[in-house]
Amino acid sequence: MKTLMNNYVNTFKGLSTEVWWLALITLINRAGTMVIPFLSLYLTKSLKFSVTDVAWIMSAFGLGSVVGSWLGGKLTDKIGYYKVMCYSLISTGILFVALQFLSTFLAFCIGIFLVMLVADTFRPAMFVALSAYSKPENKTRSVTLIRLAINLGFSAGPAIGGLIITSLSYKGLFWVDGITCIAATLVLINVLNPKLTKTLDEVKTKNPKSAYNDKAFIIFLVAMALFGVVFLQYFSTMPIYYKDVHALSEMEIGLLLGMNGFIIFVFEMPLIKWLENTAFKKTSLMLFGAILTGLSFIILNLTNWVGILVIGMLLMTFGEMIAFPFSNAFALDRAKKGNQGEYMALYAIAFSIAHIFGHNLGLQMIGKLGFDNTWFIITAIAALCVFLLFFLKQYLNAKKKTRIKAIETEVEEEEILWI
Repeated sequence: MKTLMNNYVNTFKGLSTEVWWLALITLINRAGTMVIPFLSLYLTKSLKFSVTDVAWIMSAFGLGSVVGSWLGGKLTDKIGYYKVMCYSLISTGILFVALQFLSTFLAFCIGIFLVMLVADTFRPAMFVALSAYSKPENKTRSVTLIRLAINLGFSAGPAIGGLIITSLSYKGLFWVDGITCIAATLVLINVLNPKLTKTLDEVKTKNPKSAYNDKAFIIFLVAMALFGVVFLQYFSTMPIYYKDVHALSEMEIGLLLGMNGFIIFVFEMPLIKWLENTAFKKTSLMLFGAILTGLSFIILNLTNWVGILVIGMLLMTFGEMIAFPFSNAFALDRAKKGNQGEYMALYAIAFSIAHIFGHNLGLQMIGKLGFDNTWFIITAIAALCVFLLFFLKQYLNAKKKTRIKAIETEVEEEEILWI
């Protein structure tokens, strides 16, 4: 048992102090976004909005996320990741507090759009900071640590949010969200100030390549948006499936979803550490993760046995644990050849787009086509994602062979000249 614990602890070794601080800031920030899980309840119960109104507000939420991610990338390339993270966190805190004073439909649409626009400028800046504070060989594990912080934050947030609603009402959520964002800003200023930090992988590109002209990266982004659409079904359509088809109680659904977070917390870092030491390339691992996630849906149509839900959740969880860290690391590596903020903004936007369309698409399909047909279609989307990742792998291999051949030809020509 002691050996097992030592091996687990060792998977966290080698990460820089700055990465640990960044993980803590992310944890504080994500635990603070406790308004989000209760937003639809607040809008329907407290503000008496209709379900249609809530749908439009959530669209404004997603649109703000897209614009914010794009703007965050632009600002990161112009003024640097530190300033963007500081301005984003403190402004988000102020806007969260102000959001509680909006009561009309139009005002709330504009308000939530602005909150997400400002909040999600943080994401590309955080990714670039993560790249700067990580040694090249530790980037995937650094990403995994940030993912653990995000998962812990999202797990703690709703629980704390429920207590706040019970004791202080919904209004208390906005105050606590705002205060935690400001607290995260204070931590950031005191521990990650450029005068105090150590950059381990500084990237300076004389002629940066635009991410929009990087064909391989565009293919990768489309694949990730499709993966996002598939993955997000576990947080919108799947709970309804658990309840309506398998008659699970809210507690059983909570335990099943909670299993996902627990497995990630315990196994993701050791799994990533082990996979990093194998000969598998990032594209191969992303492909495998997408296959596992797709399988988690198709198996649901094979049997009515309730245990298949646990197997499906396990497949999705391991698919997620493999696909997300290595896709993030792939984006960070690719960003070295161009404007880092622009690259990481587009990576964040791919998942923001999945949020805009994924939930709506899944819910519409189960209403019109039923669950079985929906799972077939979701599996087909996963298959398309797998195909694009396979194509990406072949494309990069072909490009690498072409470069090697060009270098060999150049060497041969130089040898002839010397002779």
